Amino acid sequence: MMATSFNLPADPRIRRILIIKWSALGDVVISTAMFNDIRNAFPHAIIDLHTLPPYEQLFTDDPCFNGLCTIDVRRGEGWRGSLRWLRFMLPRDYDAVFDLQSNDRSRLLMTLWWMTGRSPRWRVGTHRRFPYNVAREEKTGPQHVFDVLRETLAVAGVPTLTERPVLRLGEDHHRRCSELMRDNGLENGEFAILIPGSKAGGLLKRWGADRYAELAVLLKERGLKNVVLLGGPDDQEECARIASRCGGGWLVNLCGLTRILDIVPLCAVARLIVANDTGTAHVASCTPTPMVVICGPTDPRRVKPVGNNVRALQADIDCINCYLKGCSHHSCMKMITPRMVLGTLSGSL
Repeated sequence: MMATSFNLPADPRIRRILIIKWSALGDVVISTAMFNDIRNAFPHAIIDLHTLPPYEQLFTDDPCFNGLCTIDVRRGEGWRGSLRWLRFMLPRDYDAVFDLQSNDRSRLLMTLWWMTGRSPRWRVGTHRRFPYNVAREEKTGPQHVFDVLRETLAVAGVPTLTERPVLRLGEDHHRRCSELMRDNGLENGEFAILIPGSKAGGLLKRWGADRYAELAVLLKERGLKNVVLLGGPDDQEECARIASRCGGGWLVNLCGLTRILDIVPLCAVARLIVANDTGTAHVASCTPTPMVVICGPTDPRRVKPVGNNVRALQADIDCINCYLKGCSHHSCMKMITPRMVLGTLSGSL
């Protein structure tokens, strides 16, 4: 059975649109390609975004949106967050909603909204379930969230033309990038970026400080002037270990010294990027810079950053794509050597 196709951009009654995408960082960044496609399809509509508070900083300078809603509707907020959300939505009279989260919680909120009699006429979701009346036909097998969201927009009649995530930056992020490069002697195209961390709850995604340090030395020997480490608060110890193993002024540890959007202009002028499967890698994928993402317990068919410049490297072992949080051997990462990564990058050196 094929999904029914619609042509929402041709409906002149659609003047106000809500997009829902809460989390997590990687998925929110991937969804920015869809945000761009929706804006292009509805150039004159008022478009608001509902995301979670941690991701508001991604969109404060984004002219794609007329308004941002950051009400926290996660489980810890109980019914309080849901009621606040309904009170916020009811007077706004949206004509269409694109629920790009489409999990149990957003579906519940959408159902409560429908029960008030004030929900939008068009309710677009990624699953063919109530209360969505525009949805894709679900498929079996591994599927990347980028493809799922593209199929969802296509069923709604929205052309899907944006090939990679789009994060729009204010001038202060470009200025901060210039300052970091000047202060650390970085030159356009003469440095590599390594993103060696992950969230504290996803330590099995880490390739390891020793292997990243060895790769950094190999990159330096291949003629790169500098190697730069990027990451957030959870990654500072890992980056410090890498820096201590390398020594010398050529390795620049910027972990914890950048805001999330500062990463984009910095990655745009790097020669290459090597990263773990982490949200920061998806932020870096907003640029066309060649990137290798090292995947261990997670399936690159589902999680690889978007772009034809991005290659995933994964060991072919019996327990591939286990998605476990703990492991006694971590073979999936140990089998990937720095020289294997270097070989994957040969066209960029």
